[in-house]
Amino acid sequence: MTYAERIRAKLEAAFAPESLKVIDESADHAGHSGARPGGETHFRVEMKASALAGQTRVAQQRAVFAVLKEEMAERVHALALSVKAP
Repeated sequence: MTYAERIRAKLEAAFAPESLKVIDESADHAGHSGARPGGETHFRVEMKASALAGQTRVAQQRAVFAVLKEEMAERVHALALSVKAP
């Protein structure tokens, strides 16, 4: 399972989002800090989930990072987030 697939599966299980995009932007960061051969280090997540309703933007982002803490510790160097309630 790729890291993109792991990220998608964990976010779907945790938040049941109405929409979710997991974009691997690693190729755009080749040669930068944290980049590794084979990619899967830099991602963008765009998600709309009712489970995030009533939370501040910071709380929403903290919730996503909490779910993905293993991926962040293992290989993912950067995670750009655009998360909100629909």
